[in-house]
Amino acid sequence: MAYRVRVITASDHAAFNAAQPAVSFLQTPAWASVKSGWGSQSLGWFDHRGLLVGAGLVLYRRLPGFRTSLAYLPEGPVIDWASDDLAGWLGPLVEHLKRSGAFAIRIGSTAVARTWSAETVKAAIADPAVTRLGDVPPDTVGETAVRARDQLLELGWRPPKEAAGFSAGQPRRVFRLPLAGNDEERLLQGMNQLWRRNIKKAGRAGVIVTQGGVEDLPDFYRVYLETAERDHFVPRPFGYFPAMFHALSAEDEDRIRLYLAHHEGDLVASTIWIRVGGHAWYSYGASATAKREVRGSNAVQWRMITDALAAGCTVYDLRGITDTVDKDSPHLGLIQFKVGTGGEAVEYLGEWDLPLNRLLYKAFDVYMSR
Repeated sequence: MAYRVRVITASDHAAFNAAQPAVSFLQTPAWASVKSGWGSQSLGWFDHRGLLVGAGLVLYRRLPGFRTSLAYLPEGPVIDWASDDLAGWLGPLVEHLKRSGAFAIRIGSTAVARTWSAETVKAAIADPAVTRLGDVPPDTVGETAVRARDQLLELGWRPPKEAAGFSAGQPRRVFRLPLAGNDEERLLQGMNQLWRRNIKKAGRAGVIVTQGGVEDLPDFYRVYLETAERDHFVPRPFGYFPAMFHALSAEDEDRIRLYLAHHEGDLVASTIWIRVGGHAWYSYGASATAKREVRGSNAVQWRMITDALAAGCTVYDLRGITDTVDKDSPHLGLIQFKVGTGGEAVEYLGEWDLPLNRLLYKAFDVYMSR
C-alpha cells in the first residue's frame, strides 16, 4: 500500500499518540519544545482513505556551514514495523525529508529484537568466560525485528554500530520490568534478596518518598551534580530540566513527575519519571554520597514502580544498559543494579541511518565517532 507523508499539527499528532497503547516520549510533539536547539516537524502517514495511520516527530540538526540537516526520529516513527512492506512506509518519509534538505536520516525502531531474563543476565555476569550479553543465547527473539532488519538492509539503511559503552543517540539496550498481570506483592517477590532487603531497610530507617514539582528541581539538580561528579558523566545544564517539565506537562499534566527521597530532612535521592500510555520510564536519577546506607535509591525506585502499576502501566522502563557483563567494566554496576528488579534486558532493532549525501554523511560519521 502506498502512503502519503505530510506535516501535521501538534494537536493531531498528540491525538494519534493518545490512541496508541504506548509511544516513546521522544515521539511526542512536546519533545520538540524540549529540543529547542533543533528544528522539528510532526509528520503523518495517510492511507488511501485519507486516514492518519502513522506519525513521527522529526528533529533537524543543521550541519555547521551548510544548508542541510540530519533528520532524526528518536525511537520512531510510529508505524507498522511488523509490515512486510516497510518500503511502502519509509519510502514516502525519505522523499519528504529529501525535499526538506536532509543529508541523512536516522530512525530508531523500538521493535524488540532479543530479550534476556534476569536469571540469564545474572548467570552471564557470574560466568568469567562471558564478557558480552550479546554472546549469550537470548530467552526470546522478536520476529517483527528480524523481518524489519532484513527489509531495512535491502532498502540500503545502515544498521546500528556496536559500541563498548554508551554512544550518541538513544540506547539500543534497556532494562524493563513487565507490570502487566502483576501486583505489588508479586513484583516485590520477583526482585532479588538485596533489593527486597534494601527497600525494607529504607522503610525502617525512615526514608520518606514524596512527589515534588518544578519548584523542587534546584534540590534535584544539586544532588544530580554530585552524582555526575562521582560517576564521571557530563551533566545537563539546569535549564534543561524546567524546560522538559513545562513542555511535557503542557501536553499532559501527568506526563512527568519528580520524586524526592528524604531521610531526617536530608535529600538522599531524587528521580524523574515519565509516562506515555502504558509505558513509564525512569528518566533521570540522582543520589547523595552521604547516607548511602539508608538506601534512598531503592526506596524511590520502588515508589516509581508502584506508581506506574497504579497508573495502569504495562512496562516500567529503567532505560539504558550496555552490552557488557565483564566484571572489570565500569558499566557492570549499572546492569547489576537494574537486574535486581527481576525484569529483563531488552535489545531493540535500534537506530538505523540512511545517507542521502554520502560525502556529508561520511564527514558527519567521522565527527560523531570522535
